[in-house]
Amino acid sequence: MQGIASKYREQTYALMRIVVGFLFSCHGARKILGLFGGMDGEGATADLFSQIGLAGAIELVGGLAVALGVFTGWAAFLSSGLMAVAYFKAHQAQGTLPIQNGGELAAAYSFLFLFITARGSGIWSLGGLLKKS
Repeated sequence: MQGIASKYREQTYALMRIVVGFLFSCHGARKILGLFGGMDGEGATADLFSQIGLAGAIELVGGLAVALGVFTGWAAFLSSGLMAVAYFKAHQAQGTLPIQNGGELAAAYSFLFLFITARGSGIWSLGGLLKKS
């Protein structure tokens, strides 16, 4: 298994970065743009200058930046912090473990973005293309 896993390490990381960034941006698109049913299932949006609106803006812009691989480290760092705050603010009070308090997604995103922060944009990224130019 080591040979197969190491042979496609860069491609697997790039796919993970792209998919995680895209999925994260969908949360922001729901809050800010009213897509995917919006905040209420009928297209409602959050006030941009509210906590939810700010979170949605970070999710939308940060997720797209990570997916596209531009300013990846900063976008992933900010997104990781956002999800850590979301976990402790919205979920921790409801129970200790993420499985008890519904915070699995926030915890997973926080650590995925922390990993992306440490690893950078990698292949298949706009940041990589811009550096080559």
